[in-house]
Amino acid sequence: MSTITWDDSIRSFLQQAGSSNPTPGGGSVAALVAALGASMTSMVSNLSQGEKFAHIHSQIAEVIEKMSGLTAECEELLHADITSFSQYMDAFKLPKSTDEEKLLRKRAIHEATIQAIVVPLRLIEVCRTGMACTHSLAESSNKNVISDLGIGAILFEAAAQSALLTIEINLASLQDLELKSHYSDKLSSMISEIGDLKNKAIQITRARIMQ
Repeated sequence: MSTITWDDSIRSFLQQAGSSNPTPGGGSVAALVAALGASMTSMVSNLSQGEKFAHIHSQIAEVIEKMSGLTAECEELLHADITSFSQYMDAFKLPKSTDEEKLLRKRAIHEATIQAIVVPLRLIEVCRTGMACTHSLAESSNKNVISDLGIGAILFEAAAQSALLTIEINLASLQDLELKSHYSDKLSSMISEIGDLKNKAIQITRARIMQ
């Protein structure tokens, strides 16, 4: 299992992500991208304070607090993604000589598959929350850094779409059709909401840039 941590350098992370080592993989990269989105929204919030922004002071304070929480959750999900992938691979390595071993292996693969879906699903929920906060600031935050807010929106959507692909490849092997349908419906709703909020945020961002 990869020993990559949140405290590693950008260089170290990129070298490991680009190597033949499967971790950190797409899920971990998506978690990092979501954290970058949160950092952009947090930065714009921190630059939207003072007398000029007194009317949105409480909203700004709430967004800053939320972005801090989302960043911490992204760190947790980066490690959770690496762990879930390791458990998935371990499940496939279980013995299958007897009927009992085959049954235990099948159960282990099923549980590992669900975990490999749940982790990026949580990341999409993080992106949805982050996107909602980002969109909420689009009209009223500091115009001088409004492009950075738009970048935050783009990054949140990119992270969500990346997590979606990670889920889809695991959903394809999930045998429980009812559970597969449940996850698919939930994903469709969240991805649609994220996309809609991103488009609105970018539209407002570009309009304010042109003002």
